[in-house]
Amino acid sequence: MNQVEIDACLTHIGWRGPVELDLLCLTRLQSLFMQRVPFENLDVFAGRPVDITVTSSFDKVVARGRGGWCFELNGLFAGLLESLGFTVKRLGAAVLLAGPNDRIDHLMIEVVLDQAYLVDVGFGSGAPIAPLPLQQRNVVRDRAGEFEVIASPAGSTLAEIVDGVPEARYRFKRVNHKQADFEASSTLQQTDRTLVWSKAPFASRLVDGNGTRLTLARDRLITHGTASRSEVPIAAAEWNEALMAHFGIVEAFTEHDLAQT
Repeated sequence: MNQVEIDACLTHIGWRGPVELDLLCLTRLQSLFMQRVPFENLDVFAGRPVDITVTSSFDKVVARGRGGWCFELNGLFAGLLESLGFTVKRLGAAVLLAGPNDRIDHLMIEVVLDQAYLVDVGFGSGAPIAPLPLQQRNVVRDRAGEFEVIASPAGSTLAEIVDGVPEARYRFKRVNHKQADFEASSTLQQTDRTLVWSKAPFASRLVDGNGTRLTLARDRLITHGTASRSEVPIAAAEWNEALMAHFGIVEAFTEHDLAQT
């Protein structure tokens, strides 16, 4: 990114003041990004091609006020951090939410400061909202919950602690990739209409720095944090209006579109 693009990114997420290459600054950048930029699948659900280059993601997020999925959001955030001077790696992960999986279908970030940290702005709920130390072999608590990185011969697994039990979210190896290395996975997940991305539209973002998340699902608006959860039914005829009101995104999904999910 050039300086004009860096400044535009920082302005878009509401950053004020100088940037320091330290953990406090990285934590704040991650929090602001996750509050301003939604994790959403609207293009994939609509069958519109998704270009995961940093240039395209910058245009989509900053110029058009949209969000995106992991390949776009973590790719853009990695590009911003690199341009600011942070040491960044793009890591491939296999999502384990639906059970065992050996396919790389997620992009997340490693940032090296005093030590290596896992950073993820493109997973939604179930991942830390602050940098997570990768060398620490015990449970770490942030404002979104409790997490642990569990090492194994197959790689490291990010687990969320739910009712005292670790639940696997994704497994990864600390191998640095180029952004282009994720294009094949992105294309597969866009074109395989049996996957969750194509079944129902959603948009989700943090609403504060305390881990409270707002999610617009197919038929409801959910506000959830570590200790509370509320849901408001959303009729198909009201869906586009809710998306605009809570995420600032204009869509034109019909009741028929939503009924097909």
